[in-house]
Amino acid sequence: MENNVVLYIEGDGIGPEITRPAIKVLDAAVKAAYGNDRAIEWKRVDAGLEAEKNGGDALPGETASLMQKYRYMLKGPLETPVGGQKRSINVRIRLMLDLYANIRPIKYMKKIDSPIKNPERIDMVVFRENTDDLYRGIEWAYDSPEAAKLRGFLKEQFNVDIEGDAGIGIKPMSMMKSKRIARMALKYAVDKKRKSITVMHKGNIMKYTEAMFKEWSYDVARSEFGDRIVEEGELATKYGGTVPNGKILFNDRIADNLFQQVITRPESYDVILAPNLNGDYISDAIGALIGDIGLLGGANVGDDAGMFEAVHGTAPKYAGKNVANPTGIIRGGTLMLDHFGMAEASALVEKAIDQAVEEQKVTQDIARYIGCKPIGTKEFGDVLTGIISGK
Repeated sequence: MENNVVLYIEGDGIGPEITRPAIKVLDAAVKAAYGNDRAIEWKRVDAGLEAEKNGGDALPGETASLMQKYRYMLKGPLETPVGGQKRSINVRIRLMLDLYANIRPIKYMKKIDSPIKNPERIDMVVFRENTDDLYRGIEWAYDSPEAAKLRGFLKEQFNVDIEGDAGIGIKPMSMMKSKRIARMALKYAVDKKRKSITVMHKGNIMKYTEAMFKEWSYDVARSEFGDRIVEEGELATKYGGTVPNGKILFNDRIADNLFQQVITRPESYDVILAPNLNGDYISDAIGALIGDIGLLGGANVGDDAGMFEAVHGTAPKYAGKNVANPTGIIRGGTLMLDHFGMAEASALVEKAIDQAVEEQKVTQDIARYIGCKPIGTKEFGDVLTGIISGK
């Protein structure tokens, strides 16, 4: 018996009603793929608004301890505060477990109404550095004594003037963190036989942070994957403009240019490697191009830990109505299965989702595209479980 202990957080808003069917679907897939040879042992932990009501902290000490012990979790959406002193629970978990890679596959799903003409050309994977950049949360309010002190220091030591009514944030980007996310993205591209990697950055403006992210990524590509990549600059001079079989094109794009190009020619982009803030923006933007970001799952992984989730929010206006689509968190679960080496179970889930759409057994968000009667959240989970189990 090979068991994998996984914590789960039901989450806020629609979280509980999408997380519960997701667990049933994942269990059915593991059972169908491996019989009694493999299984997931689920342990529930509390975090978010419910935990705040019960104990005062949105990430209780007991939950944090269990996360540090078991290292892997499926997480329903949690409310992220805007402004104020409270930090995002998602960011706290990422930093605590050093989940330095946010991985989001984005591929068009048939029958979904996309805002672009040829959405079938979208098949990208975003690797976003998850623990550095502005998300470190090193910032001070404009009227704080710390901001006043820092403004004075910058003026005195570096002759840098910052307005007295300006809040201040620090944007650290380290060589080690940049290189390890680049290494993971490159290894993924090689293992999955992807066609290209594009480094997204704003290095023309931020020359010692984002420009260095680009340079450090190239360093890893050249020194550790030099026999597997072709740099864009040498494509025409050495290879006649065509990437040789078995090689991966490695290039970079300024962030604003990449935003345009993933819309106008998405087929030109495959794996996108980005620092934290850029990665957050571009992954949601590409998700919107397929027509429904709620269909996407995401993985936050490190060297020995992982948090898997839907990429959408808590959608409180739909909570308790049995109408939300659980596909996002289910796909977060398939990324977890892949991470555990359960690719066969993951494939069963994806096949079941496609079949459910073909049979027009879908929740309201998809039903409006294809003109059919919707089914509920729980019922959609039951449909997937039935398809996987052959019932």
